[in-house]
Amino acid sequence: MRIGITCYPTYGGSGVVATELGIELAGLGHEVHFISYSQPFRLNGRDDGIFYHEVPVSSYPLFEFPPYDLALASRMTEVAEFCSLDLLHVHYAIPHSVSALLARQMLQTRGRRLPFVTTLHGTDITLIGLDRSYLPITRYAIQQSDGVTSISNYLKEKTLSAFDIKRPIEVISNFVNCDLYAPCVDEEARAAARQRFGEPGDAILIHLSNFRPVKRVVDVVKIFALVAKELPAQLIMIGDGPDRSAAEWLAHDLGIHSRVHFLGKQDKVNALLPLADLMLMPSELESFGLAALEAMACKVPAIATRVGGVPELIDDGLSGLLFPVGDVQAMAAGAVSLLKDRDRYEAMRETARKTAQKRFCSTLVLPRYVAYYESVLNKTQ
Repeated sequence: MRIGITCYPTYGGSGVVATELGIELAGLGHEVHFISYSQPFRLNGRDDGIFYHEVPVSSYPLFEFPPYDLALASRMTEVAEFCSLDLLHVHYAIPHSVSALLARQMLQTRGRRLPFVTTLHGTDITLIGLDRSYLPITRYAIQQSDGVTSISNYLKEKTLSAFDIKRPIEVISNFVNCDLYAPCVDEEARAAARQRFGEPGDAILIHLSNFRPVKRVVDVVKIFALVAKELPAQLIMIGDGPDRSAAEWLAHDLGIHSRVHFLGKQDKVNALLPLADLMLMPSELESFGLAALEAMACKVPAIATRVGGVPELIDDGLSGLLFPVGDVQAMAAGAVSLLKDRDRYEAMRETARKTAQKRFCSTLVLPRYVAYYESVLNKTQ
């Protein structure tokens, strides 16, 4: 198939999933065309069968806000015609599904049918879509999509109830390439790499996000500060965003800044995750928890919050530990207890990896996307 993919190319779960999906689809022999305002950050040109089409957005004095959604719809139409796309797959409903709908309508006037699939990722439904300014158009775009998927059962039920949706939504979970995201097999090499961040014997905790308020990165620093009082430890912070400054200042104020390593955005997180002992994910809300899944595939259990779709990913007490939002004391105590109980910790590492392999590996999830594309194409022919 020739598939057009549109996503936000920035550092966030929806863009990561969309990009990894395109890479995996190209690996299966499909032709993938990314259509966005900049190249997705995990797309590095290493794969055959992947093409990138930039969306130019003109800025005129009349436009206080450049109309990206209209420019995107025009570019989708052009790419669909020039590259003979079979379908579009848009990630994050606003505004991508609306642009895809416009592109489909424009092509229909020329006797061409271009179906599109919308994948719902989280805040496009739980936050932005519920804003009264966007709710009617979000509902309409979902209803008009040729296919709709969500990344968790939680998000599916939230969408059906909050938007009064009367159409089926297919749950296809996020996934991880279990060959790329894997534990270090060379313990000596792992130990040497860990020395970049601390002394031998230090526990290494890690956090990966876009540092938005919903990720509660200040809580990450608070949790680590409590852990560091109980045992020698280091914290790796991967990502960037609006709350980075607050987290940096807190680390400085608490006197732990020398043990907190802010690395910014990283292209190869698969090389950093296996160095850690625990993932910290104290989010206000997660519709799935992709960062935790990528860590789990590397045998790194997560200390996370019992919110949204996280319990569908993490079995509390088996593959990770779940706590109420904001309970930094309990999360820190859970981390310390786990790190001090080596038998329990090793068992949890093994379970985390097996969970990723048996339920969320790309080799299991990708065929579901391909089958869903084929069902949409069969229905719209």
